Amino acid sequence: MSVMENLKMALSSLKAHKLRSILTMLGIIIGVGAVIIVVAIGQGGEAMLKEQITGPGNTIEVFYQPSDEEIRSNPNVMLKAPFTQEDIRALEQIPEVKRVVASSTQFSKARLQEKTVDVSSVGITKDYIDLYELKVEKGRELSSSDFLGGRRVGLASNKLQEELFDGESPVGKVVLVANQPIEIIGVLEKPEGLFSFGSMEVYMPFQTWRMMYGSSDYTQLTLQADDPDHIQAAGKKAARILNELHNTEESYQVINMEEIAAGVGQITKIMTLIIGSIAGISLFVGGIGVMNIMLVSVTERTREIGIRMALGATRKQVLTQFLIESVTLTLIGGILGIGLGWGVATLVSFFAGWPSLVSWQVVVGGVLFSMIIGVIFGILPANKASMLDPIESLRYE
Repeated sequence: MSVMENLKMALSSLKAHKLRSILTMLGIIIGVGAVIIVVAIGQGGEAMLKEQITGPGNTIEVFYQPSDEEIRSNPNVMLKAPFTQEDIRALEQIPEVKRVVASSTQFSKARLQEKTVDVSSVGITKDYIDLYELKVEKGRELSSSDFLGGRRVGLASNKLQEELFDGESPVGKVVLVANQPIEIIGVLEKPEGLFSFGSMEVYMPFQTWRMMYGSSDYTQLTLQADDPDHIQAAGKKAARILNELHNTEESYQVINMEEIAAGVGQITKIMTLIIGSIAGISLFVGGIGVMNIMLVSVTERTREIGIRMALGATRKQVLTQFLIESVTLTLIGGILGIGLGWGVATLVSFFAGWPSLVSWQVVVGGVLFSMIIGVIFGILPANKASMLDPIESLRYE
């Protein structure tokens, strides 16, 4: 008997007992669906975490951590801005560096009429807006003329709009930042993501910030490499140059955010594997259900098996028939489970706001695993059917 004939017989048997077949497949559907959902959500969460950690592409954060000796010799060393204009010019000469983005932050008071709040005053350059993609929700962006002329204008964070302006639009209003008038020309979009806490900030041209606070140095420094493969080399060169310029040993260091993201990715993969394995237990339970029903089916069809064997069917043919029936049952359940898992994962990712990554490897794995479950848990019933004695089977009532 050909495989197609066995397949037709298997489908006919499943159709003859629709409710029983559906209930049996339910364990497989839930098991495969659960694995698909867990893996898809895990991969989507990992992608979102990496994006939140790495931020803009190919970036390296440079930071200053003075040694104990430096702190002992100058207790106020941490109060100084760690980066100078000379540092910026030196780092821009590194071949692997595409651009150097510097900014300065000063904690100040922002006052509107009688209301005062604590605010971070951030002096930025045009490159800062391009690199960090500051998007304006209301008003306008900082223009080139604002940066060149050092105009007393600024962008307010969404949180500052809520706290200082009671949710009303601040565009066109003048606030006192560090007792200096700053006209708010725009409001930034509300940040999204796990690491977005919504702080109260005013972004202004660096020239404006320098005139307000009387400093030309920078407190934050970010390098952007020209190629992902050059990140490590650019970071090492930057740290070496800064330590040489400031006559320090290892006080200036770099953080490759992509390496941190890779480490976080490994953790999320392990968690996904653990949870996916727990979800896979339901597949095992579903397989036991398939074996149970196939054993019942063998018992019910004992007389049919006896007639087939009396007409010349071999034990191998009977074994193949019931194995194909078991595989068909689990395969249909697996395909339905993939559809269920795909749909639920898409819904969860839509409402959670992160990507749903249902990879083709997971789909193919789900189908193959369903077939393997069918073979493994179908062997015992199929073997039992093939071992029946034809004479005893014909006598079975």
